[in-house]
Amino acid sequence: MGLLKRYKRTGWLVAGVRDPESIADHSFRAAVIASAIAALEGGDPERAAFMSLFHDSQETRITDIPYLAKLYLKAASNEAVTADQMRGLPSPVADAIAGAVAEYEDKTSLEARCARDADKLECLLQAVEYREQGHQNVQPWIDSSLAALQTASAKRLADEALRTGSSEWVAHVLNGDRPT
Repeated sequence: MGLLKRYKRTGWLVAGVRDPESIADHSFRAAVIASAIAALEGGDPERAAFMSLFHDSQETRITDIPYLAKLYLKAASNEAVTADQMRGLPSPVADAIAGAVAEYEDKTSLEARCARDADKLECLLQAVEYREQGHQNVQPWIDSSLAALQTASAKRLADEALRTGSSEWVAHVLNGDRPT
């Protein structure tokens, strides 16, 4: 998992971001978002967060393959990579992680849908932040992330993020306002 702190998200390199977030940065914030979406949707926040923590763990082996490259490459399934990663670990650990990855990939549970929405919403938020920093080529990430959202809660959060920007809350706090 330490490699995920070193590996950069390659899509942002394509967009022209010189020092993009790491995969670990993305996974952490996705887990926080997943817990919030699951709570709003009536699901299990802890389960959604757990899935989000491991949803990109396979990239320690296959790296973060850019979307364009996926048109030309055939990567192993995330479940297969996870099975290889879990080899030799105690079965309670291996089973918990492999089960979370399989559930995430299966997309059938509410928590998996919340975790998948969190992945997309985190990407949208990062794109908004990069746009605010002056990066002009991030709109396709915003558009594709917005289009992929499934839950009503994720859609509302995305609308709010697009309406307010990434640091409006700071101005409210500094002015003594408290969110309602």
